[in-house]
Amino acid sequence: MVKFKGLFIFSFIAVNLFSFKILAQKEEREYMVETLLKIADPVLTNLAEEKLKKNMPVERSPGAWDDRTHVTYLEAFGRLYSGMAPWLELGPDDTSEGKLRKKYIDLVIRCLDNATNPESDDFMNFNKDAQPLVDAAFLAQGLLRSPTQIWEKLDREVQERIIEALKSTRVIKPYYSNWLLFSGMVEAALEKFDNSGDLLRIEYGLNKHREWYLGDGMYGDGPEFHWDYYNSFVIQPFLLDIYQTLQETDNGRKKDFDNVKYRAQRYASIQERLIGPEGTYPPIGRSLAYRFGAFQLLSHIALRQELPEEVEPAQVREALYVMIKRQIEAPGTFDDNGWLKVGLFGAQNNIGEGYISTGSLYLCSEAFLILGLPETAPLWSDPYASWTQKKIWSGENISIDHAH
Repeated sequence: MVKFKGLFIFSFIAVNLFSFKILAQKEEREYMVETLLKIADPVLTNLAEEKLKKNMPVERSPGAWDDRTHVTYLEAFGRLYSGMAPWLELGPDDTSEGKLRKKYIDLVIRCLDNATNPESDDFMNFNKDAQPLVDAAFLAQGLLRSPTQIWEKLDREVQERIIEALKSTRVIKPYYSNWLLFSGMVEAALEKFDNSGDLLRIEYGLNKHREWYLGDGMYGDGPEFHWDYYNSFVIQPFLLDIYQTLQETDNGRKKDFDNVKYRAQRYASIQERLIGPEGTYPPIGRSLAYRFGAFQLLSHIALRQELPEEVEPAQVREALYVMIKRQIEAPGTFDDNGWLKVGLFGAQNNIGEGYISTGSLYLCSEAFLILGLPETAPLWSDPYASWTQKKIWSGENISIDHAH
């Protein structure tokens, strides 16, 4: 009887610990969804009502190049949509989260209508100055990441206006840097949705980045290496999505795509090791005001379920969760009306470069790409796992790292 009672107690504890872990994972996902929507709400609700230009503040840094009002609104929407798109692509269902997705799918569809309608108060600039090429590319990336739930549900008239807007960016000459991939992303979307992509523009950017690969998972931003997060902000996620689109449109080269994926896996492994035990990371290079958008590539590889063998999906979940929670809850991250403020940890206006304004900050949404995986995916269903720095600074063993 004593043995039986002991076994019963042990089983009871084991079952409840398992249930607690499942609950904790569910709460982490709920927190991530809530946080993404907290970031998104001011942009999407105002744009859907044609009030974005009226209500969005335009915070700039002391060295701002200009007033940024001609570019900041497309920055906010294009970047936000790019990060949200995989979650939207899961589609509606009868769960509370599925019902939320239905709400935000409808909002984004209305936003795309207003952003490209010349009669709308929130009609956006796609071709004046150079910056619109960047954010047209992020918007195009969002469309490529949500073809079923967004693109296919748009009225034909709105689709045509989007195509026209994307084509209008061709007057902008990209800089000899990661900007070549902005042209490539726009053209990839045009090829996917309109069969009108300029493959020469795509190939030029891809060829240059093949030349600019420096080894160990890292590309130069142009011919030289820049010690910043642009391999994650732009270069590697854009390469993955452009090559993926070329495969889908029968224009791809599998060997090149495989090389890009292999390099991205290595860079994802490096990124995972950059996250400290408390969710911090080195404040290196420019555009730090994009906050945890610096880890788009890690989130993207996890979304694709192509993490390297030494990185468990659950450790990526935990690392990103702790990082996002630490930064999003820093006092001053949002203003009184819920708009993001310039800064890395809270409000730090001086950290913004001359091109940074309120709209720029919404690139942080790229860290939430993992929400495009359903709750049943290992990343969300596997039990807690410590990430690499959490392990080693707790005295645990980790795998030896080496250059690829």
